[in-house]
Amino acid sequence: MRRQDNVVGRRVRRVVAGSALGVLLLLTGASPAAATGDPSGPGWWAQQLARQPLAANDGWAASGAGTTGGSAADDAHVFTVRNRDELAAALTGADPKIVFVEGVIDGLKTADGTTLTCADLADPGYTLESYLAAYDPAVWGRATDPSGPIEQARVRSVANQRARTELRVGPNTTILGLGHATLRHLTLMIDGGNNVIVRNLNFEDAADCFPRWRPTDGAEGNWNSEYDLVSVRRSTNVWIDHNTFSDGDNPDANQPVYFGRPYQVHDGACDITHTSDLVTVSANVFTDHDKTMLIGSSDTVGPDVGKLRVTLRHNVFDGVGQRAPRVRFGQVDVYNNTFRIAEFYDYSVGLGIQSAVYLENNHFTLTDGITADRVLKDWKGTVVTERGSYGRVGSGRPGPLNLLAAYNAVNDPDFGADAGWTPTLRAYQPLPGWAVPLATLLSGAGKLGAR
Repeated sequence: MRRQDNVVGRRVRRVVAGSALGVLLLLTGASPAAATGDPSGPGWWAQQLARQPLAANDGWAASGAGTTGGSAADDAHVFTVRNRDELAAALTGADPKIVFVEGVIDGLKTADGTTLTCADLADPGYTLESYLAAYDPAVWGRATDPSGPIEQARVRSVANQRARTELRVGPNTTILGLGHATLRHLTLMIDGGNNVIVRNLNFEDAADCFPRWRPTDGAEGNWNSEYDLVSVRRSTNVWIDHNTFSDGDNPDANQPVYFGRPYQVHDGACDITHTSDLVTVSANVFTDHDKTMLIGSSDTVGPDVGKLRVTLRHNVFDGVGQRAPRVRFGQVDVYNNTFRIAEFYDYSVGLGIQSAVYLENNHFTLTDGITADRVLKDWKGTVVTERGSYGRVGSGRPGPLNLLAAYNAVNDPDFGADAGWTPTLRAYQPLPGWAVPLATLLSGAGKLGAR
């Protein structure tokens, strides 16, 4: 990487490096990849990254006790894993632990290399053909959701898949991908797993083999799926950094249509729900996915109130359909993110019940006829703070954007302009909106130099 001598260049490098050591290597022209040791295992640079806690003040996850993950792990709790069973075993327990992921780990591949299909996971009482025949609205109707033996067999099939593809992450854990490590057909379930760090991984295609048909969901009914790529539930102090999330080679656009509705096999990319709190999501790339990030899963006023505090910084949302993020209750700081918005699109930032979203200095590129009033969406929210948005609409010249004014000009009721709080936990001074695409060039997996 060529050294830049101007002030903006130095600030951009500081943002994307994410650590004092990374800044030193970048400014001296050294390559982290060149500093690795034994090529058969984690090199020196990867070992430094694995011991790195979240920096002080770096978003909500720096609050409270901070987020250290497995940085204090002893030698007995440092693992390098190469298949699903090794990964599942390494993630268990509450002791500090470091889990290096190498190569491609496929949740539908057994230890002997056999690839499982959805048919292998299905209960004997379930086939898609029998499900479609039984619950066709022309036969079942639209007044009630499916029930009976075939629906029960579908539920048992879901349990079979969950046992195979959903891996629980214990507390005090750092998971670090080596090189271009990939988790495919898997869900990392961080449930009650406080103090967790996940970095430098490609997450691909946590497809649900057995979606549920709900004719009562909306005016036309909908297919509903399980399984996020990463799910954070009932957890505090979590750092999700430099990962790439996508549907891989199984995009929603390739799915069939049943009962007049898209057969939805994907749920969230990275959802943060069920009283989770103090989470920083930084320098990730979200691409080719629909329901990207749900923060808060229910409108029920209860235990989520006062929690769901999340920071989103230096992420790229590239061609995602919606929920980038959709927020309930939480104080959510969204600054210096890049949004590239195209045809497959509903909205970006959903303002839900009692949400308090602070949008500052984000960059938006809107194409395919998408207008600025569509970036925000009302999900029972009332307020948002927006400052310093910048970007381009269609073929127009890039410049400052006022997304709140654009929304309020065509929608009623208006959103208020004050979310009621100002973020203070920021390790990096926000760059101006025009510079954000530079700051996010090194976002995503494979950019940390971990080998």
